[in-house]
Amino acid sequence: MGTLRDHPYGQFVFQVDFGAGDPGGVDGGFEEVGPIAASIDMIEYRNGNEKVNTFRKMPGLHRVHDVTLKRGVIGSTTLFAWFRAGTLGQHDPRNVTIRLMNEDQSDVVFTWRLVRAWPIKYVVNSLSATSSDVAIEELVLTCEGIDVE
Repeated sequence: MGTLRDHPYGQFVFQVDFGAGDPGGVDGGFEEVGPIAASIDMIEYRNGNEKVNTFRKMPGLHRVHDVTLKRGVIGSTTLFAWFRAGTLGQHDPRNVTIRLMNEDQSDVVFTWRLVRAWPIKYVVNSLSATSSDVAIEELVLTCEGIDVE
């Protein structure tokens, strides 16, 4: 459940759990996660004999947007193995939990759960012999729903 306070929490302390129950594990350590987003399609409808020249607006389908996770390449192949399994027909949807922590990491203050999430894209950024940047891998997840606690 979300924890209320007068000023907003920072976005820089968070954990990701891929359903294994170990959000502190190396597979859950990410530089960036997001955006976490959902939308509802809007339907415009108007009868030809309406008295006013305006549309009625009604809710349509609910859509959950893809979520990108970025982390430094650490030698673990767990994320790629999950993606690879999907390419081999071994679809493995999971409930992925993203927890926002308070600044001293002593308490979970907000939780998002990606319902029936699975990887649809795996990317390693460009490697360059003239750069001091960290090698970054990305995993893009799609999901069927978002829950908030």
